[in-house]
Amino acid sequence: MGNLSNIIPVSDLRQNAAKLLKQLKNTKDPLIITQRGRAAAVMIGVDAYEEFEHEKELLRVLAKGNSEIEASEGYDLDTVLRDADLILVEPS
Repeated sequence: MGNLSNIIPVSDLRQNAAKLLKQLKNTKDPLIITQRGRAAAVMIGVDAYEEFEHEKELLRVLAKGNSEIEASEGYDLDTVLRDADLILVEPS
């Protein structure tokens, strides 16, 4: 992030939408859209979004597990590892 070529005004988005969508498809880099000189939105490609959601779900499961450990609740290690393996092998 922070790459100046990935920061574009909304007017450029309007004029070059097809080119920018192709760029998003070919890279995981986000585009920061500005309006009146200020960041207004971030665009990412579908593949990058799906990867982000997958990683977020994995972190959610790990945080839940950590909370359960602290509360002396939860599942045995074999169950946790099996569930983690299932999440990790899902296509991203």
